[in-house]
Amino acid sequence: MDIHNILADLKKERENLDRAIGALEGLGTRRRGRPAGSHPAAATPKRKRRHMSAASRKRISEMMKQRWAERKKKAR
Repeated sequence: MDIHNILADLKKERENLDRAIGALEGLGTRRRGRPAGSHPAAATPKRKRRHMSAASRKRISEMMKQRWAERKKKAR
């Protein structure tokens, strides 16, 4: 076999190995060590959002204003 052919074969093999190593390294960084399908969002169903009534919002708002007023009094 000719030395040039041997060198060409070795270079092809090195390129194949570099591509394989790069692909394996890319898999490790992209998934951050989690196995496929173990994403938390995939495991838990979406919950319905709770809505607060206008009366509840007003009551909480008034209570917070009272708390802030009391804090302001104590700060003086």
